[in-house]
Amino acid sequence: MKRYKGAIFDLDGTLVDTLQDIADAMNYVLEQRELPLFDYERYKYFVGKGLRMLVDQVVPPATDQETAEQIYREMIDRYRNRLVEKSVLYDGIAELLDLLVERKIQLSVLSNKADELVQPIVRQLMSQWPLAFVYGLKETLPRKPDPTSALLICKQMGLLPSEVIYLGDTNVDMETACKAGFFSVGVTWGFRTEEELRKAGAMEIIHHPSQLVQLL
Repeated sequence: MKRYKGAIFDLDGTLVDTLQDIADAMNYVLEQRELPLFDYERYKYFVGKGLRMLVDQVVPPATDQETAEQIYREMIDRYRNRLVEKSVLYDGIAELLDLLVERKIQLSVLSNKADELVQPIVRQLMSQWPLAFVYGLKETLPRKPDPTSALLICKQMGLLPSEVIYLGDTNVDMETACKAGFFSVGVTWGFRTEEELRKAGAMEIIHHPSQLVQLL
């Protein structure tokens, strides 16, 4: 059986259910501008590529770039003060992290969400686990599915790509894992479907965090 030494997790939709806080902040800004709102189910397909990309998907197609940027800034201002009002770890994640720590598997987080937002979420919800590296989106590194950040974390953990298992809930995550040479695991409790994950290259699919143990 394969012995992995490191696990890299996506954040939103994989470790933490952040959807409602993101959607609430975005809908608040849209409502203030008398623009159409969206329900939580629709937001599952807007997230995954970063909040700036989310804005481009929810504003009317004719919105000019300057207005879209202003809406993005307003959304971030609203969201950064309400990061964990409704956000929680998914059921079974705490137990999984406990087990991985017990097995001495290094843990890291890689998200397309801005690093300034990722860090406080992780501090507030995951401070009890020894995470090796936590990377949100930075100006100096390309966003997923470019594998640069993922491979940097792998190198910093002192591991080979073949020693890393990568968990995520979107096609972006699976593409990242495949490009980096990691073992890609798609999770179905997040924001996307099993079909999408398989098409994007998921080597395995799990429906609850406890199922990861069978792959270690």
